[in-house]
Amino acid sequence: MTDGSNCLSLYDITVAAVCQAYKFFKNDFRYLPEPILFDIYIMLYQQARLCVLGMEFSDLDIFSRMLKVQNRTMLIKCFQELMKHGTGVNRELTNTYIKRCSEKDMTLKVKESLIDLGIKLGSFFCDAGWLTESCEVLTHCKNLCLTMPDNEETWRKTLECCYKLLHAEVIYSQYDSATETKQLAEELVVKLKNKDKSICFAGIYTQFSLYCFHMSLYDLAYRYSVMAVKDLGDGQGNPKILIEALSQASKSCVVKREFTKAEALSTTAVYYAKKLYGEKHLKHADALLDYGFYLLNSDSMKDSVTVYEMALNLKEEVFGSLNLHVAVTHEELAYALYVHEYSSGRFYQASRKHAEKAIAMMMQLLPKEHLLLASAQRVKALILEEIALDHMSDFSEDLSFLENKLLFEAETLHKDALRLARLSFGEDNVQTAKHYGNLGRLYQSMRRYKEAESMHLKAIEIKEKLLGDDDYEVGLSVGHLASLYNYHMKEYKKAELLYFRSIRISLKLFSETYSGLEYDYRGLMHVYESLGDYDNSTKYMTIIARWKRLREESETRRNPPLLLTGAPTPIEELQDMFSLCSEAEAPNRRCFEKTGFLEPVFKKAMNP
Repeated sequence: MTDGSNCLSLYDITVAAVCQAYKFFKNDFRYLPEPILFDIYIMLYQQARLCVLGMEFSDLDIFSRMLKVQNRTMLIKCFQELMKHGTGVNRELTNTYIKRCSEKDMTLKVKESLIDLGIKLGSFFCDAGWLTESCEVLTHCKNLCLTMPDNEETWRKTLECCYKLLHAEVIYSQYDSATETKQLAEELVVKLKNKDKSICFAGIYTQFSLYCFHMSLYDLAYRYSVMAVKDLGDGQGNPKILIEALSQASKSCVVKREFTKAEALSTTAVYYAKKLYGEKHLKHADALLDYGFYLLNSDSMKDSVTVYEMALNLKEEVFGSLNLHVAVTHEELAYALYVHEYSSGRFYQASRKHAEKAIAMMMQLLPKEHLLLASAQRVKALILEEIALDHMSDFSEDLSFLENKLLFEAETLHKDALRLARLSFGEDNVQTAKHYGNLGRLYQSMRRYKEAESMHLKAIEIKEKLLGDDDYEVGLSVGHLASLYNYHMKEYKKAELLYFRSIRISLKLFSETYSGLEYDYRGLMHVYESLGDYDNSTKYMTIIARWKRLREESETRRNPPLLLTGAPTPIEELQDMFSLCSEAEAPNRRCFEKTGFLEPVFKKAMNP
């Protein structure tokens, strides 16, 4: 196209002329090479001739050629504009592909061609945020793979399909089908390892880690990420797999509270995404989201908001205002703002605005009972509760009409999220436990203290069973229960012990400047004041003053987010951070007992 100046080149003038005379050339220009044909379609998009473009893109043979072009971002922009225009091109392409897969008496060559097309089309739908279509196309593609001859070439192609399908199913919360896909992929990895030990499995290990992460099997997610990073070699292979492996490994380290590793992995992923794909590319936006996740969980809430806003701006630039990827990013930003506002003690409308935007989009794009929608509603419920608390008077016996309205809406949203979590994950799952904890805090705000106590105890019981006694999530729930006993149930001795436990967990996992310590220290000060123990109350007043001073010093020393002026951490150095044989990092045996099909890959990894 143009060289960026105001003058049109002869090539641009020719493309514009072809577009102007589309009805005369439409049967001929389809035979043009893909790059030229794509430039014609870009011109149609820029001229807002969306009906014409929609007819062209609805032809699977034409669209399959467009999947070969390099400018995936512009292709997604064109496609998204067609979806916004209501063309239904996603269903046209999906239905045509499914119909072709169901044809009888296909030759091997036809099947191979359809499998290649299915992988590309399903991957595009996933990148573009149309996950229903992605899962449908890739599922039919996988089923077609299973009709092929049972040999190494088929195993490789089937594994490639599973790699794409598992990613789409997980991020779309289709966990039952994702479990089946993962099991097939595990079997294929074992077969291929027996045939060729030189194959790189970093991509599929990353998807295994993503699956376990979403299922709250954090030990297994961490272990698979270790295997993925180790399998990257010198990092000179597929850049997409490199960035995804580093980003997912960072998230796995975050939930294990290994923040030094997480920072190195996430910043390196952002560096390579920006360098290899460009600052405005979706891969850069995805890497920023995972970096924001690290910042949010490592007590850098303000910086995380900055990074999430950068990612949202990039995604909106490509996808516009009605896309599932944009909706999910609004939700993540809403939660980051909620945490940041919670730490500052004052709630504004920004977090609520982003949560409501996420919900509005999801209600247009998702089924009513979808887990992603429930997740966004949970974030809104948390925000509504805090807004109600901001309006609440400590001296009033009764809740006002506004407070009751906000809290009742929050309760409805939390209960619905809990119900869907139990359906999707079962009772013994960290996500389910979090919802119990959310209800506990809400009931505390609603002055239903016995119900609040019951919810907190249930959350602690599940988290301890799954994560151990000293996990961050356990500490969080313990602190909430301590607050209930301290401020509302006057069980001061119980509260004291729980605060001690929460502080011990925080100091073990973070530093002495961790923001959450303030709530525990102030809680203990209140406990001792209530018990008339003024010596200890004064002691914790001094501890809070010291904490504030250390916190302020820490804030002044902190670099701005993404101050990545130097070289990234070398891949070899990142690999050296991990040790597969470390006893401390061994996966929890209970996880293996629940998902026995995971065993073969680990046996091969430990005994190559």
